[in-house]
Amino acid sequence: MRVYNDVKVEPNKGREILPVGGYVAKVQQAVVENTDYGEKLVIYFDIAEGPHAGFFRNDYQVQTQEDKKWRGVYRMYLPKDDGSEKDGWSKRTLGGVIWAFENSNNGYHWGWDENTLKGLSVGVLFRNKEWEMNGNTGWTTECCKLIDSDSVRKGKFKMPKDKPLDRGSTYQNKANGLLDDDGDLPWN
Repeated sequence: MRVYNDVKVEPNKGREILPVGGYVAKVQQAVVENTDYGEKLVIYFDIAEGPHAGFFRNDYQVQTQEDKKWRGVYRMYLPKDDGSEKDGWSKRTLGGVIWAFENSNNGYHWGWDENTLKGLSVGVLFRNKEWEMNGNTGWTTECCKLIDSDSVRKGKFKMPKDKPLDRGSTYQNKANGLLDDDGDLPWN
């Protein structure tokens, strides 16, 4: 191998992951997005209290790639009003989100305008989630539920279970020998 100039010998730190748990967050923005499936409420937030305050702003600022991503996000599909079981689940979830905001912000009343969420506080729960990309897997955390801020402050909440990969995934099938692999390796 030839000698390269300006090679810094230092550890590759990777991205810091927010630990599993409950946090009090402040909404930075909320929007409704249209998708192929239907409308989705997207709430962008940052941690507002405790030792991890400003976590997602810091995470965003240290990203060096062109397509920087804000990782403090809660997403939920909105009800379609079609009477399906999924629609009932969506309505219950939306009702819980509205309750979380109303009970976290004294005097706030939901008026069917997502823009009114900006600047409000809410409790967010982060659970472990297994990921897969290009044949690799690992664990990260994700925001999976909104609750009232006081429950977070008092530690009175039940943590959602970890979310492992669906074992029918491509990675798992390949790892279990269920997909063809020609065995050609680049260093053979």
